[in-house]
Amino acid sequence: MRLPLLLLATALFTGTVPAQAAPLEIATLDRSQWPEALSTPTLFDVASRAQILSFARELLASEALDEAALADRLGLRQINLVAIDNVRARLWERLWENFDHAQQSCAEDASFCYAVDNLDDLKAQAGQFKVEDDSFYAPWAEPGRAFSRAYLDERLHMAALLPDISSEVATFSKAEHNGDELADRVFLLSFDGGPSPSGGNTEWTTDFLRQQKMNATFFVIGNALKLRQNSASLAPEDLYRDQCVGVQGWQYRSHSQWVDWQKSVLDSVALAQSQLPEAYVPQFRPPYGQRRPDSGEFFESQQLDVILWDIDAQDTNTQLTAQDTSDRVLTLMLLWRKGIIQFHDAQPKVRSVLPALLEATRQSGIAWEDCKDFP
Repeated sequence: MRLPLLLLATALFTGTVPAQAAPLEIATLDRSQWPEALSTPTLFDVASRAQILSFARELLASEALDEAALADRLGLRQINLVAIDNVRARLWERLWENFDHAQQSCAEDASFCYAVDNLDDLKAQAGQFKVEDDSFYAPWAEPGRAFSRAYLDERLHMAALLPDISSEVATFSKAEHNGDELADRVFLLSFDGGPSPSGGNTEWTTDFLRQQKMNATFFVIGNALKLRQNSASLAPEDLYRDQCVGVQGWQYRSHSQWVDWQKSVLDSVALAQSQLPEAYVPQFRPPYGQRRPDSGEFFESQQLDVILWDIDAQDTNTQLTAQDTSDRVLTLMLLWRKGIIQFHDAQPKVRSVLPALLEATRQSGIAWEDCKDFP
């Protein structure tokens, strides 16, 4: 559950409803409008350079808006402009780092290659970035721009609500990790909200990953794990064999305002440790990305890492098809070039999205992080 349902969920948990004029558009892009398969590492870089420049252009344009205009665009009456500027600064750092990696293959294919030696150069090129109407890539240009604007608005909307509503858009302590630690072209798969009831999608997901000789981190809900313990034919240790298991608390609810949030974390940790001694990893993922800004001391004292994400599949969004979800994830992989992908293993879409994503990236030069090695 993400925007705009995230705001409704927060309202239910906190009793406050943020001022919002209308739901934000969720960024999607039909990848068939990009004319080349990502069949080599160089072609991955070409598509990555294009997506970075498209997003950078929208980011630069947003900085020309005054506070009132930006608030109106984000559908909010009030915004935290300081937090937005901080997020913008981090976005620029990542964009320059990513573009510098992506331009290393310019000798093999010069598409979307320019004289970019630093962040200022990137901003200058972003300001004048345009795909000509007669370009091979022209069918992608406007859909790519629309994706970039919608996705930027997603990020800025979350920043605008800080610190009242926390999310994955900002970290609060050294206990928190969002994928920045990964190397270029390396991605970690993660799944939230499980396990599903017996015979559901969690069984399919873990079995599929084992068939592919891959693994992921599954963040389980304590109550859901306990229910399976009492009813499922497949024992938890067999369900999560060769995978990693962290926790999301005892219930899938915001841990930012919940009085018993620490008990929720500790109870789910105790259950996961006892039921899954081989698969358990000391990691917590906050539902909806919401946690207290001052929670770092608690997690450090418990030697728990807080694992956020930077690629949100939006697979719980009923308005998105499985193809929409797969295309969104692939586009964000091109933009960020590394990171933690957030799926939900109880969602039926995973049966279509995972195979499609692996097939689309099979020859692209990316790698999948072993869950046991992160962070």
